[in-house]
Amino acid sequence: MLEEYIKKLRPIVSELFSKESSGHDIGHLERTMKMALYLQEREGGDRIIIGISAFLHDIHRIMQKENGGVFVSPKDSLEMVKNILSNIELTQEQIDKICYAIEFHENYNWNGENVSDINTLILQDADNLDAIGAIGIGRTFAYGGAHNMKMYDDKIPLNNQSDYIEGKISASTIHHFYHKLFKLADNMNTKTAKEIGIQRTEFMRNFVQEFLVEWNGK
Repeated sequence: MLEEYIKKLRPIVSELFSKESSGHDIGHLERTMKMALYLQEREGGDRIIIGISAFLHDIHRIMQKENGGVFVSPKDSLEMVKNILSNIELTQEQIDKICYAIEFHENYNWNGENVSDINTLILQDADNLDAIGAIGIGRTFAYGGAHNMKMYDDKIPLNNQSDYIEGKISASTIHHFYHKLFKLADNMNTKTAKEIGIQRTEFMRNFVQEFLVEWNGK
């Protein structure tokens, strides 16, 4: 059933994200959905809710781009999400659960948000796993370029970063690794995601270490 839903939604979502180049593109949505379903098989939750919410979780990014880059929260995207969902037959309860997962997937427990819904936690883990590792490195630099961020500013300490708040722009792309990405593995919600996150974070740390060596001309 989920596959039938996604087949109907894919042309609509692909068109919406056709000009996205900041790393929040249709490829990100597809990978996040696949990872979310992988986690769901091992950790529980509702397959349909998790799959659809993962596929639609970044609608607010498109709205933000159309709004001149002014931050748009996931909550602000829910009316558009509901409009997209009207193309498939879901119960009101399913729609409500999908919207809940999307609304709260960027509420991080390390900032005291205390999200406990398993569907939302799995969506958050899947989204964050696509932000780290080799793909994460590529997406981070794509995001930095799209937002006119410096690759690196060596005048700003790397270890002096406050708690991450979604929508806050880091001092540079390399600072973003310290600001958010290196924190993600330790703050994954599920055991499966933590195991994957540790491996991907090690890859990123090796990359950043090499980047800094080369930056300093060594």
